[in-house]
Amino acid sequence: MLTNLLNPLFGVADDRGIYIFGLEIYYYAFCIVGAMIAAALLSALLMKRRNMSTDFVFTIFLVCIPTAIVGARLFSVLTDGSGIQNFFAFRDGGLSITGGVIGGVLAGFLVCKIRKMEFLRVADCIVLNILFAMVIGRWGNFFNAEVYGGTVTNPDWQWFPFAVPVSPNPNLHGIGSFSDPNAVWHYAFFFYEGCINLVGWAILFTFTWFRKKKPNGIPTFLTFVWFGVVRMIMEPLRDPSYILNAHGVPWSFVFAVLIWSGGLAAVLVLLLVNHYKEGALIGSAKGDPCGITNYMTPYKDDKPYFSKINMFGKNYPPKPPKEDKKKNSEQSEENKKE
Repeated sequence: MLTNLLNPLFGVADDRGIYIFGLEIYYYAFCIVGAMIAAALLSALLMKRRNMSTDFVFTIFLVCIPTAIVGARLFSVLTDGSGIQNFFAFRDGGLSITGGVIGGVLAGFLVCKIRKMEFLRVADCIVLNILFAMVIGRWGNFFNAEVYGGTVTNPDWQWFPFAVPVSPNPNLHGIGSFSDPNAVWHYAFFFYEGCINLVGWAILFTFTWFRKKKPNGIPTFLTFVWFGVVRMIMEPLRDPSYILNAHGVPWSFVFAVLIWSGGLAAVLVLLLVNHYKEGALIGSAKGDPCGITNYMTPYKDDKPYFSKINMFGKNYPPKPPKEDKKKNSEQSEENKKE
């Protein structure tokens, strides 16, 4: 085990987390928090690119992160058979990405409605970054030694990260399993899923970065399609202990099918509605072909300024230089003397 790696003033580390003042903070938690921060920064960048206030992303995340965590935990306890009475036992594990996505998206929809922001336009900048967050978050599963596949019996394939050693010792996790001679090698599904989602995120992020034309919502629902397909493939292959199957129903797989089919249907509906309103499946044959021409912000005093990142930055004036605080202070002192 990894012990006494840190100065006692800050705590000690083992193969699962860091102890600070007697409380163990899991590496899983660091991965999840890092994933949230990365998703927020990427979303802010896309919002700036697509002609929106970047400050609004922090309002969204302030509300959506807690609701996503609640949704992830609620989905887990309702579908793994543990029961709602175990909802607050967070440290015992059990957070479902499917529930987190559902809870976060619903909260985001409500925030946009309250602040009078176009939901699909905002969602296009945020939802696809869930895939990137999952890439980071899945490494939390490595540290917890969970979400893996069947055993790898061929020694030629027993190497990381294709496979991961899982120790039967309940006191060894993640890194600690590598030093256990009794560890059993399993397919590293957490790594496979992370790599596939990284590819999906890169494709969708690039597509969204350069796409201007209506209708809004295409990147959002394509993300659901990608997410659903990946989960539909991965869920049946996991180790049975990590399949949420209360009452004999593979709930994660069922919701993966629903998310995939719902995302695909939504893309088709968006194109048909756009064709009905604009005379074209994509863009517009009647007017402005772009869905992001107007600067969108929920804040009254928020004005757009020139930016090379913003697709429409050339339409806005340069940002006024910041006032020289020192100069203003000296001027104020002179006025007082007079």
